[in-house]
Amino acid sequence: MALKIAEELLKQIHLHGERAYPEEGAGLLLGAIENGDKRVSQLITFPNAREPSARRNRYLLTPQDYLRGEQEAARLGLEVIGVFHSHPDHPNRPSEFDREWAMPGWSYVITSVQSGKAVESRSWQLSEDRSQFLEEMIRTME
Repeated sequence: MALKIAEELLKQIHLHGERAYPEEGAGLLLGAIENGDKRVSQLITFPNAREPSARRNRYLLTPQDYLRGEQEAARLGLEVIGVFHSHPDHPNRPSEFDREWAMPGWSYVITSVQSGKAVESRSWQLSEDRSQFLEEMIRTME
């Protein structure tokens, strides 16, 4: 299984992480599942709703953010297929906190932002038993 995303959308994810730096930035991935792969068609960015003192290493999307994402996905004939967020000055691997709040079946794209510059994104999917994340290949498209 792979996450297919246009190069331009991946650049938008990187820019959002850079703009949010030194805090975490986050948003939703909208798209569809095709032949076992997820294809990202649209992004929705949101402000980090976490309390200011925790935004450097935590993000929060509110229930209203998720509702807006679901409504926009339905309007476009898509579905919410995952979340993206940045890790300021940390690797692009999920934290234990990320695992505790993740949903199986969704993709979690994490971008490492080092000194204000997006370095690399990786995608992860929570195992069905919620015990661990498994890396999901990112395939960029034109």
